[in-house]
Amino acid sequence: MPLWGKFGIIALVALALTALPGGNTTLNAVLTVLTVAFFVVIGMLGVRIFRQNRTTIESLEERQRLVLYGSVGLAFLTFTATNRLFDAGGFGVLAWLVLLGLATYGVFWVWTQYRKYAI
Repeated sequence: MPLWGKFGIIALVALALTALPGGNTTLNAVLTVLTVAFFVVIGMLGVRIFRQNRTTIESLEERQRLVLYGSVGLAFLTFTATNRLFDAGGFGVLAWLVLLGLATYGVFWVWTQYRKYAI
């Protein structure tokens, strides 16, 4: 099937979801299912990474583990509060970015501290 045919199919599905009665409800349900599936896959990936690196994580200093777990928890809380933060306007979006940046920096700090002693 040519590329324009694939775009045509996507355009028809989008038109059906916006024009037909009940399309908005269906779209919201599909997006909710996709969001839940996304976070389930992220959780499964986190469990797998934890299991593969359990010895490394347990060998971290207590302070490093606290920062690591706190950063991961902060990221989850920030993703959970995305709708509320985005509804708050520009300040909420800024707070969302700052919180995710802080969580990312925490994980990066733990990684650099671990690599400093591992080499």
